[in-house]
Amino acid sequence: MSHWIEKTNIYHIYPLGFCGCEKFRSEAADLEKGRILKVLEWIPHLKKMNMNAVYFGPVFESFEHGYDTTDYYTIDKRLGTNEEFGRVCDELHKNGIRVILDGVFNHVGRDHFAFKDLQQNGYNSRYKDWFAGVNFGGRSPYGDNFSYEGWNGYYNLVKLNLYNNEVVEHLLGAVKMWIEKWNIDGIRFDAADCLSDDFIKRIHRFTRELRPDFWLMGEIIHGQYNRWANPEMFDCVTNYQCYKGIYSSHNDRNYFEIAHSIEYQTGQYGNLYMYNFLDNHDVSRLMSVLKNPDHAECCYTMMYGMYGVPSVYYGSEFGIYGAKGHGADADLAVRPCLELDSIPDKNDRLMLHIAELGAIRLSLPAMQSGSYSKLELKNQTFLFKRELNGQIVYVALNISDGDYTFRINTPYGKLADRLSGKQFNVNGGVAEVCVPKNKSMILVDVAMENPVKPEPQAIEAAPAPAPEQPKNNGVRGLGVPNGRKIVIGGHYKHFKGGDYVVLNVAKDHETCEEQVVYMQIYGKPAVWVRPLNMFLEDVDDHGNIKPRFAFVED
Repeated sequence: MSHWIEKTNIYHIYPLGFCGCEKFRSEAADLEKGRILKVLEWIPHLKKMNMNAVYFGPVFESFEHGYDTTDYYTIDKRLGTNEEFGRVCDELHKNGIRVILDGVFNHVGRDHFAFKDLQQNGYNSRYKDWFAGVNFGGRSPYGDNFSYEGWNGYYNLVKLNLYNNEVVEHLLGAVKMWIEKWNIDGIRFDAADCLSDDFIKRIHRFTRELRPDFWLMGEIIHGQYNRWANPEMFDCVTNYQCYKGIYSSHNDRNYFEIAHSIEYQTGQYGNLYMYNFLDNHDVSRLMSVLKNPDHAECCYTMMYGMYGVPSVYYGSEFGIYGAKGHGADADLAVRPCLELDSIPDKNDRLMLHIAELGAIRLSLPAMQSGSYSKLELKNQTFLFKRELNGQIVYVALNISDGDYTFRINTPYGKLADRLSGKQFNVNGGVAEVCVPKNKSMILVDVAMENPVKPEPQAIEAAPAPAPEQPKNNGVRGLGVPNGRKIVIGGHYKHFKGGDYVVLNVAKDHETCEEQVVYMQIYGKPAVWVRPLNMFLEDVDDHGNIKPRFAFVED
């Protein structure tokens, strides 16, 4: 049965870093800063990127990094209040964007109320059985009069006893609150391989009773993924195998590596849906591990073309760098505070590429849940197809030193690349598709009801007509400046906002007047027509002279 996750592109935010919070909660000067409202400023960007879900890293009260939870029922004061987070969730939902929260259920921080009670009352604490490995015959590394089990050797992360029903009820109560108060759509489970099977199965049943379409995803780094992802437990797991395979195959210029990983997973797990990513809050940014930054576009095409849900880590769509370090501040570089209007050295071309990939994926069911077949594989070139209910999508990648021509056997009469707009004839059932170096293509039947971008070319504007008279909205046309031309396939920004690509210039059947045919780049595709001279002219916008449509140099 189809699930909403198949029609989803996820944007991953680590809130404490994204919002520029203090490293420790105790350093926060104000109790309620409202920083989480910053997400509202990014909603237009999320929509331009064709993202329809946000996965938030930890948002609940903690002492340091969020994974040391001290209160599952309260938003971290460094971020804001429960009410402010509720406003964020409401606005995201109003804009068609689902909300996924990070559930840190394996361990808590030492400031959690139950652990504080254990420190104070020792053996007489009613919460002594809430934690794993409590032993009053020893001392902890922090000097407590008892020892306990810390997660992965970190004793600031106190492992919960998930076989204690009171602990489970406490956690289920929090999840119920998240769903009822904020209408969240899913949970990502931190350190999922450390959770008991019984706990996972119980929370699966519990959330399904509250929301039949609720989504559960487990963080699994090693092991057989179907051990945790199955009809009784998680819907999805983190695809660390292909995360490494994607960047490594590009660095070694050896597509056999990622092809092997995909084929292994297909054979081993069948239709198990994966959570695919190129970087996240725990690993170095893609641009910091790629040997050749020109391979970034192909990496993202690979991820969006694979079976599973794609996830983009905040800021990486702009090609920002950030290498994971060592010691206490190892994660600072990969969890930065970002302001949308001042991204350092941002790569707008990469951002537009990812935005287009998102739009393509949302419009093609075969890209969402179609079968996978390898068609051609060499070290530096890779061609595979996705197919569903007769719809075929071909994904071609080339990281060789020059252009490469794929010979594609296809039932279609003509192919079109959804990324560049190029079209390819089919002769005798074969299309010869030339892909430039370090580029990728997503090829579909040209007869599909979906406009594509033509190759750029310049068209001279006709002589400018007399300026129009002012209108009631305070904007009037001033005519076309000498030498301004239209660029077919060019990216333009309207003076009131909005990004468009010029598809072509047509002639009106009755008047022969030249008309620009252009398409909205982001969001739901919409095609428009406007007279060429009106498209190219300057306007007087309440005293400000500017192009009606400004050409954007990609």
